[in-house]
Amino acid sequence: MATTMYCWRCKIDLPILTEEEYRQVFPTSFMEQIREYREKTGADLRQAQADVGERALATYERISGFKETNPLALYHHRLSLYGPPCAECGKPLRTPAANYCAACSAPRGRSNATR
Repeated sequence: MATTMYCWRCKIDLPILTEEEYRQVFPTSFMEQIREYREKTGADLRQAQADVGERALATYERISGFKETNPLALYHHRLSLYGPPCAECGKPLRTPAANYCAACSAPRGRSNATR
């Protein structure tokens, strides 16, 4: 099950996907899915984007229980993109390589250095 944590882009706590869950939502890249969908159905680009996006949103909601409305937001709801929780405020560091917390400016603590 997806891990609920703070998304700094969305500014709320929401389900963040593991790599296995992410591959269920996006088995191939969004562009590849759109290309395949258009070849299979003959849909125009706009319709293909909408249909493929809706399918990704439905899969995300089934996995997480959270109703996201923007399929492109799902790209950053991926656990591997975030760093460990900040030792001061508890929010995740923005990247695994971050040296400080963008939310509270605390430096990456020794307790976070090995995570």
